[in-house]
Amino acid sequence: MLPRLFHIGSYSQATYGVLVAIAFLVALSVVARLARRAGLNSDQVVNLGILCGLSAIVGAKLMMYLIDIPYYVQNPGEIFSLSTLQAGGVFYGGLIAALIASTVYMRRHRLPPLLTADVFAPGIALGHSIGRLGCFAAGCCWGRPTSLPWGVTFTNPIAHELVGVPLDIKLHPTQLYESAAELIIFAILYWRIPRPHAPGAIISLYLILYSAVRFLVEFVRYHEQANPFGGPFNTSQWISLFLAALGAAYFLRRTHSVPAVVH
Repeated sequence: MLPRLFHIGSYSQATYGVLVAIAFLVALSVVARLARRAGLNSDQVVNLGILCGLSAIVGAKLMMYLIDIPYYVQNPGEIFSLSTLQAGGVFYGGLIAALIASTVYMRRHRLPPLLTADVFAPGIALGHSIGRLGCFAAGCCWGRPTSLPWGVTFTNPIAHELVGVPLDIKLHPTQLYESAAELIIFAILYWRIPRPHAPGAIISLYLILYSAVRFLVEFVRYHEQANPFGGPFNTSQWISLFLAALGAAYFLRRTHSVPAVVH
């Protein structure tokens, strides 16, 4: 819709980059506030957030390459092309990388893992909601063709050139589906976190809710690569099923544990 926010001479600023930066700062401010309310060291938590952000960028790109290995093997020059470098990558790759990096950091600084993860969950949801607006502006992560009245039509040739989104065809606004869903998830988590809960219950709830949303959205999202195992589910859906099961198992297990409250 608006891949370039503004132009100054030969320089142009991508809207996606601006919205992702805003998403990161807003998410970090929410996390810092919840960390203070939980009695955690806010400076350590903010540093952890920065580490997770950097790790997520690397992980999202890496997952993007891994999912579409045949394409990049046949077109190695695309690995470092402008369109590839500007692409946001795969969110799950970023999430997994951030979880690995955060585990190492929390052990080193002796942060309580479950309580720390809980204060991050609402921030992740809100940041992701804003970030998906960046995807919509850039045109990436587009949906399948649709005749539904809320379908969107991309017309900007720059978006097509950068990310390949088809023009003049009504598509499912999958970016907006996720953005709206993540905003609702944020509201649920932010409402839930000050109430009595077992450590780890909030991040588990996030995994359940987001995985369910992502699993459903993937049915109307466009994908070039074939589904793994020759089945009806793509890679993101298999990851969704795994994370939803993991979150549900832990959430149910901890339901009757000693409650913790973020004031």
